[in-house]
Amino acid sequence: MSRSWQQSLEQAIGVKVRALQRLGGGDFAASYRADLADGERIFVKTHDNPPANFFSTEAVGLQWLRDSGTVSIPQVLAYSDAPPYLALEWIEPGQSQYDNSTDRTPGAALAELHRGSYDFGRIDNRTTGSLGLANSPQPGWAAFYASQRLLPLAAIARDRRALSETDCSALEKIAENLHKAVIAGDNASLLHGDLWAGNRLVDSDGRSWLIDPAAHGGHREFDLAMMLLFGGFSPECFAAYHEAYPLKPGFEERVPLHQLAPLVVHAIKFGSSYHSAVHQAIRQTQTLLSV
Repeated sequence: MSRSWQQSLEQAIGVKVRALQRLGGGDFAASYRADLADGERIFVKTHDNPPANFFSTEAVGLQWLRDSGTVSIPQVLAYSDAPPYLALEWIEPGQSQYDNSTDRTPGAALAELHRGSYDFGRIDNRTTGSLGLANSPQPGWAAFYASQRLLPLAAIARDRRALSETDCSALEKIAENLHKAVIAGDNASLLHGDLWAGNRLVDSDGRSWLIDPAAHGGHREFDLAMMLLFGGFSPECFAAYHEAYPLKPGFEERVPLHQLAPLVVHAIKFGSSYHSAVHQAIRQTQTLLSV
């Protein structure tokens, strides 16, 4: 991978990079621990050919989340789309994914993030994620989730033959009937947008930090459903969230609906190992919507 971004980074932060160590994890960008000439350490990630405006969009999303004063977000130090990179403050990792004694704090913090008022979509109209999903502002949740998530994903899956025609048609039918699942009383919240355990860092003091957002305005249940999809968050985390900002009745039945989009993304990116999970979420959502 080219390191043409390194000179741009050094100019932006005013310090030379003394050493780079490639880090594991992630399925899209290349990540590094960068030791600087002044003795500081930072995190940097880059990509040879990212979607347009990928790193500037992520930087803006991180700043939105950080500015909320709720969840813990690493400070954005520098970023560029040409050459592409994003530099963040270094978070020293701890020994475990989470500690039950401290896991209530991020749950309560997420609830406070979701209490804030927002619009469905992104005010800057930027796309998010490696598939470049649109976030054009929409008048409500059903319109957003249908037009900006399920319908585009069905089209991508059909074009790439990632799902069967039956599944793609089912996604389109679900999108047409989302109005049946509108949850009364909840407006849009600013979401992390890709809140699975791999996008949470627990530092050496047990503090949880969120990274790699696909930030946008959406229904708060989406973040919670993502947290449930692959595990890695304790019952204490969810309990603290519910105590701070109780979920509407029926959330458990709506989880497969919210998980449909990320499951289809994974089927598109990673193949047939996700087909069964997509099928199951489709069936459960069809039952929920009676379609």
